[in-house]
Amino acid sequence: QVQLVESGGGLVRPGGSLRLSCAASRTMFSFNAMGWYRQAPGKERELVADITTGGRTDYADSAKDRFTISRDNAKNTVYLQRNSLKPEDTAVYYCNAKDHWGNHWGQGTQVTVSS
Repeated sequence: QVQLVESGGGLVRPGGSLRLSCAASRTMFSFNAMGWYRQAPGKERELVADITTGGRTDYADSAKDRFTISRDNAKNTVYLQRNSLKPEDTAVYYCNAKDHWGNHWGQGTQVTVSS
């Protein structure tokens, strides 16, 4: 059983920054990829960004140029640095890890962008 523990959510003003962290309960090299998804009220969960074991990254169009995903293999942790936040970035953000058994999810962390 994999545990993914997210942290770093909260309330931020438009234009502000936040960094999300996701700590995995086992080595990141056991996953094909790790990433972040988000779900806004009334909308489906969508990919924000992910990073493969080899370090290849992929971003949603809405995240390009504003968000950066990175990983610390020694800490089994993946990060999402988010800058220039907008009200439409308000959502529950979920950490995701993929292995040959399928998808694993964190419990989610709320991010609210509001003045």
